Amino acid sequence: MTHYLNRIAEDLFKAKLENYWPGFELVAYALYDKKNVYLFNHPKFSNNQQSTYHILSWDVQFTGDTIILYEEYPTAIVNMESYEEYEGLYSILVHELFHGYQYIKGEKRFPDEMMGITYPLSKDNVELRNQERTNLYSALLENNIIKKKQYLNNFIALREKRTAKIKEYLTYEKLIETVEGPAWYVELKAYSEKSRDDYHSVLKKYGQQLLNKYESTSSIRRSCYSSGLFMCLLLEELSPGWMESFFGIEETLYDLVKKHSGDYIKYPIADVKISSETEKAVNFALEKRKNEFEEFYQQAGIHLYIEGEITAKTYDPMNIIPLEDRLLHKSFLEVRINNEAYHIQQPVIAYFGNGIQNINRLHLILENKPIENIDSLTIDGFGEIKGRYKKQENTLHLLIN
Repeated sequence: MTHYLNRIAEDLFKAKLENYWPGFELVAYALYDKKNVYLFNHPKFSNNQQSTYHILSWDVQFTGDTIILYEEYPTAIVNMESYEEYEGLYSILVHELFHGYQYIKGEKRFPDEMMGITYPLSKDNVELRNQERTNLYSALLENNIIKKKQYLNNFIALREKRTAKIKEYLTYEKLIETVEGPAWYVELKAYSEKSRDDYHSVLKKYGQQLLNKYESTSSIRRSCYSSGLFMCLLLEELSPGWMESFFGIEETLYDLVKKHSGDYIKYPIADVKISSETEKAVNFALEKRKNEFEEFYQQAGIHLYIEGEITAKTYDPMNIIPLEDRLLHKSFLEVRINNEAYHIQQPVIAYFGNGIQNINRLHLILENKPIENIDSLTIDGFGEIKGRYKKQENTLHLLIN
């Protein structure tokens, strides 16, 4: 993928991102692989040529596709090895660059991530939510004005009914849509520009993530990206130029859609009947969670339990699986133990008490045996942790001081 480096810089320079969103400013960005980081447009390594980049050795800061503060400056990062086609790599970079733009614009409409992790799998809510998403999709693609209006009214009525049932969790959904929907909007624009497929095909490709009932039930947070995207696309029709003032308001995307939907007539939705597909989707979501944990437990290696007062500092909410009193962090988890920071760059289960930040036990599966010291263990990949420990066959228990 390194052969795309100059092409990406050239495309971003030519477009100046204005084709995707008015005023879209370019922050720093980095493309990386297992060895190197290719850093562009960073003020610490400033130069007069947009297409040049600074090469760094990879380190743990560059993990996932996200936005980080590198040397205290917003920097979009993307793993080049995750993408085979140029349009995928380029469009996800535009997506993450938009999060950098949100940062410099002072976006504050962020959700409480705890709400996403504790989101209830109520069958009533799942039924209404999936009906809502179908109506949102149809409202955008329908060309008949009367039918389009009917779909839009159905969408709003279903969401209002859900709001009455799960108000705080609906607030979480609306905020995720508001932060991630526009990033997916510019991603779609960028993907469509580079793809050989026509725009309608690209739209249907992104729409599948809105309509998939099983995935939307299993991944509440991620599913809000596509509903946010489709609301952005609807707002193009309902309120042309809506993007111009978007960062100067407190309203969510849903608030804007409802506001600009015209003469919406409030009408009640009858008591919901749970479909067999909803039953299957909820069961699928629960089984998927259990299977994720079972796959973790079945890994080969040394089981290490770290028990005591542990604080979660940084985690990836996109890659957390909840089950009862524990969370499976699939990508990484940064914790504080004995006033020392530890970055766990592998799957780990965290047992929590009062809030997900307050961990009382970690469960890791290690490839290499820790080095046993008198009053500590030295663990490959994250260093020495002081405490008392005991061994039992293939398991180590470390009680931290």
